[in-house]
Amino acid sequence: MTSPTTPRCWLMKSEPDTFSIDDLERQRKTPWEGVRNYQARNHMRDDMQVGDAVLFYHSSTTPPAVVGLARVASSPYPDPSALDRKSPYFDPKSKPEDPRWILVDVAFVEKLPVPVPLERLRDDPALRGILVAQKGQRLSVQPVERAHFEHIAALAGATRLADLLPATKR
Repeated sequence: MTSPTTPRCWLMKSEPDTFSIDDLERQRKTPWEGVRNYQARNHMRDDMQVGDAVLFYHSSTTPPAVVGLARVASSPYPDPSALDRKSPYFDPKSKPEDPRWILVDVAFVEKLPVPVPLERLRDDPALRGILVAQKGQRLSVQPVERAHFEHIAALAGATRLADLLPATKR
């Protein structure tokens, strides 16, 4: 169990033609707008904390893969795109006084030297139980066990893992 001061680990999906790890690297930090799934929203609203570690995952591409590391860079706040009639994420049921959709800011940490494709996540016994590898799992924001996060970072040749996850005391 993590304490309030121990970073939690997450996987956040984005379609690279919509927003890629290269886009995040250029922007350095971005609001994670447009999440329109209640469970994913609840993870951001109720569970994410500033400093939490993020695996950046490219979905709806060939092959889908973990391609970067990021961190949660803000507390949750209302997603303004839900109120913007010109936005593809507009939701007429969301109201300023009662926001339905929430987001967090996400900051770039590292583009991974070696992407870790979904097939590898599914086939690796050390990643048994990771949500993203389960058939039919489409949730765009999902928790990841720290051991899984560290294993994926090692497979990918990550160089900035220590910046995200301080060493655990043994």
